[in-house]
Amino acid sequence: MFDPPADVIAPDRPLRVAVLVKQIPVFEDMVLGPDGRMVRDGIDMHMNDYCRRAVAKGTEVARASGGTVTVFTLGPPSAENVCREAILFGVDGGIHICDPEFAGSDTWATAKALAAALERFGPFDLVMMGRNSVDSDTGQVPPQLAEILGLPFATGVRHFSLRGDRLELRLEHDDEWVDVAVELPAVVSCAERLCDPCKIKDPEAWATADGSKIQTVDAAELGTGPWGQEASPTSVGPVQMIDVERRRQMMTGTLNEQIDKAVAILAEGGALATGSMPEPDLVPDSTGAGFDQPAIAVLVEPGRERVNRELLGAAADLAAQIGGWVAALGPGLDDPDDDLGPWGADEQIDISGGGNGTVPVEEDLASAMSAWCNGAQPWAVLAPGTAWGREVASRMAASLGAGLTGDAVGLKVDDHGKLIAMKPAFGGWLVAEILCSTPVQMATVRPGVLPLPRPNPARPPARRSSLASPGRSRLEIVRRYRDDDSDELANASVVIGVGQGVDPADYPKLEKHRAAIGAALCATRKVTDYGWMPRARQVGITGHSISPQLYFAIGMSGKFNHTVGVRNAGTVVGINPDPEAPLWEIVDIGFVGDWAEVLDALIPRLAQAQGR
Repeated sequence: MFDPPADVIAPDRPLRVAVLVKQIPVFEDMVLGPDGRMVRDGIDMHMNDYCRRAVAKGTEVARASGGTVTVFTLGPPSAENVCREAILFGVDGGIHICDPEFAGSDTWATAKALAAALERFGPFDLVMMGRNSVDSDTGQVPPQLAEILGLPFATGVRHFSLRGDRLELRLEHDDEWVDVAVELPAVVSCAERLCDPCKIKDPEAWATADGSKIQTVDAAELGTGPWGQEASPTSVGPVQMIDVERRRQMMTGTLNEQIDKAVAILAEGGALATGSMPEPDLVPDSTGAGFDQPAIAVLVEPGRERVNRELLGAAADLAAQIGGWVAALGPGLDDPDDDLGPWGADEQIDISGGGNGTVPVEEDLASAMSAWCNGAQPWAVLAPGTAWGREVASRMAASLGAGLTGDAVGLKVDDHGKLIAMKPAFGGWLVAEILCSTPVQMATVRPGVLPLPRPNPARPPARRSSLASPGRSRLEIVRRYRDDDSDELANASVVIGVGQGVDPADYPKLEKHRAAIGAALCATRKVTDYGWMPRARQVGITGHSISPQLYFAIGMSGKFNHTVGVRNAGTVVGINPDPEAPLWEIVDIGFVGDWAEVLDALIPRLAQAQGR
């Protein structure tokens, strides 16, 4: 019986488990040097949060099977500490891939080195890793590694069952749940709530780990390369730290006086501006370029209408600059009534399930699109920065050896006719320009950051064609379903952030306030841990980063793990009864008081100012 939520580990033989971990800087200690690069010397480093779950679950699987678990990490000498921490937790040994030749590795070069190490010390029955690293947040290495190794892949495992050699998993994807089954060997990445983490954070304890269990491997032992920057198809250009100044103005006086003052500040800062918004730009006219000119391919995700239109509009704009054309590719594009021409596509290519009537899964889509790219040699490929888009694009990049920028927030063409993708990192503290050196340039784009243009009725209908996927995926999709819409949060201009200090019994009142000012709701990790809101509403280090025009923080202390996700908000209003709360460091307007009393008085005034 397939029952992913009931975690069961019942292997029928000893298993060899590999767990891949990454050492990252502690967010609060991050500093940029004069060269725009992150300073690592003297900075506290620790194991990536998601990797801690992989270590814990991988150890559990190995112990239950009577097998072994080995931890792998790629990094400088200091990265040995993550191996030591894992050994203290109970893994059998560590492989530390360490050599100056690995410096400057992007995700492709990292996946290549890790794959070489796994092949040298393998074979392994199960490879586990974190869903992504919370510093760069690309989520590209796991699917790229699976593509290089030729293994099936499941991302964001939230519930884990192993019966014999069959994995039955429930995956956590953005606002979607996916139930899958797959036979070993396989690669999986772990969601935050899969299990309690490996967590031995005391550096003095790390020193007590048995260092003889750790083997250091240099570049020569993994092959001739190239490695590191030389093997990386992307390079980092100028980097800037985004420094956000807040007013930190606390409201005083009677409640009515505080409300008057806050409304005046919000009006002065433009946070309440609700006049007629400028009309969005039209999608550029078709360039008229022949189909023998450079193409820009857009991966179209089923059920993601807005982000697809954002990408098609951006592709049409880029095509106008390079004299090219736009191809939309994806499953379900054979509907004769759904013409993507006005939205920017010159051709829409339906990718079918290889003639068997099924919807192709990520691995098969990547294979089909890679084959198309080998023939068409597009100038660029754009994909949505969702779990689905990341996997397809990452597998494609590994197959093509193409440069891929993850989670881009802006796109432009440089003076040499190359694509520049703007990549944020560390929850938006940094933004870097990323350049691809390969003929096919790729980027996944964060939903909601690009403008949504108006469809252009003057554009001709998109040419129609089809493409069959190979239908070889070993991942069985049992069910997909959504319990929320993360696009709403990404595109909201007003957001109310809810912490565990708000009793769920008061959510109906909160819903009325939300509706009164047209706001969306988001939550801290604790709120989603308790199941009070869907995981798709979580904002922070291991959730979304959002940039609404106006953000309210209620029922929360203001810890960094959440507030880093709203660094780019226009104006932040905080409400908390504790005058010493850390929240006051990141607000523009602060109310020391009960959130319900303040919102009861403030929301009607804001709704009136908005003309609602």
